[in-house]
Amino acid sequence: MAISVDQVYRTVLLIMNKEQRGYLTPDDFNKIGTQVQLEMFNEYFEELNQQTRVPQNENEYADRIKNIEEKLAPFKTIPTTVTYASDYFNLPTTSSLIGQESFTTVNGQQVYNFTILQASSVAAGTLEVFENGTKLIQNAGYTIPPGGSFIQLTNVPTAGNIIQVNLYQDDFYKIGTVIYNDEKEIELIERNDFLTVNMSPLTRPTTSFPVYMFENNKLYVKPISIKTNVKVSYLKKPANINWGFTSTGNGYTYDPSTTVNFLLQPTEQTSVIIRILLYAGIVVRNPQLIQIAASQIQSEKVNEKS
Repeated sequence: MAISVDQVYRTVLLIMNKEQRGYLTPDDFNKIGTQVQLEMFNEYFEELNQQTRVPQNENEYADRIKNIEEKLAPFKTIPTTVTYASDYFNLPTTSSLIGQESFTTVNGQQVYNFTILQASSVAAGTLEVFENGTKLIQNAGYTIPPGGSFIQLTNVPTAGNIIQVNLYQDDFYKIGTVIYNDEKEIELIERNDFLTVNMSPLTRPTTSFPVYMFENNKLYVKPISIKTNVKVSYLKKPANINWGFTSTGNGYTYDPSTTVNFLLQPTEQTSVIIRILLYAGIVVRNPQLIQIAASQIQSEKVNEKS
């Protein structure tokens, strides 16, 4: 299950408006929500490291290590095959489709502004662009400005063509287990060991006991005879959240078709709201809101670590 971004946004607005603490626009909320989700995601690793060093409560619902692992579960992937390049393996290429937008071309018009796709997501993501079903090559068929707010066709189009834009987010974030032939875990070693591991017959890697080094988003495996049948499990990066909307004369209307929910567990909803309120206080320049939210966050952290 995920946390409804619509429910979180409406709760944040309710708290802010009830206390007359300002208004948070959908665009600001989406940026803050994405930042909050990534912060909480990264904190899981430190929490897990800390909890592995202290005695645990084995109660079914109070085991902290188990609870953190459950929080990480939505981000875990099954082993994915990686491809071999000249002397290394590339990262898994799995990506998440996070948005789509289409345009009907107007005769002579080359620039089309995004209204559904968020500029920040476009700038950080990967686009696939099709014209009447034919994929266009970036720079040859179209260009995207640094801000990611519109698409410009290289050639002047005729009227009535359909331009389909698919936005993907590369979801690789943290490497997990590296597997060879679906049965052997490849051992991770550091650079100094990777350089010297072949010097002794006792430490020389074999297909039965392979090793790998992970640097600069590249996977180096020894023995070098291994060029296929390598899979990697990994944690995927949380997709940028998006409260989808259309602008109207009365403000904004919620659009579930373009919405991306939080991938965090429902038990985290209160923490998400409090953290968003903290950043919202900064955006609307409300010191009291910042102080209240910061105090609550600190209280939660003390309770989790005590």
